[in-house]
Amino acid sequence: EKRASNMATERKGPLSRFKVIDLTRARAGPTAARHFADWGADVIKVEMPAGAEEDPLGGSRDGPDFFNLHRNKRSITLNLKLPDGVAVLKKLAAGADVLIENYRPDVKHRLGIDYETFRTINPRLVYVSLSGFGQDGPYANRPGFDQIAQGMGGLMSITGLPGQGPVRVGIPIADLSSGNYAAMGAFIALLERDVSGEGQ
Repeated sequence: EKRASNMATERKGPLSRFKVIDLTRARAGPTAARHFADWGADVIKVEMPAGAEEDPLGGSRDGPDFFNLHRNKRSITLNLKLPDGVAVLKKLAAGADVLIENYRPDVKHRLGIDYETFRTINPRLVYVSLSGFGQDGPYANRPGFDQIAQGMGGLMSITGLPGQGPVRVGIPIADLSSGNYAAMGAFIALLERDVSGEGQ
């Protein structure tokens, strides 16, 4: 019985030596963090207190979609709009390998949770940013969701039946692909860190 209990709490898998902070919501970011969790990393999902923000997907915490996106993760509630919440996050980041966030650039700088800030705390940290329109440029501070990417990228124009008009793909392909590529980028950055000793 004791052995079974130890096995349940012991992390296994090829990424079990890594600690990841998941500051994401919606779908692309949680997908990236889920890859780490599924392969054994210690993933800590940081959530805002109940009622502090709306779920951008409008889903339920008790629904299958939430459980699928956040399986194998631990979670902590922090109010990052308060200095104490940010201070706790900085302590977590000091011992982390990867931090994944999908805030708009203006928001993360306003909260003081940007890469430049965390680099001074932990130079080995791999900091992953996902956003709808990149980290700079004219649309950088706009929020982005899967269907916006499908529409603006032209994918909807080649989906559906002739003469039907633009049709969204049946799965959130832009968010899922973004999450997959973000995880791949983080894995590559961790491999490079073995050579340089520094995150990015």
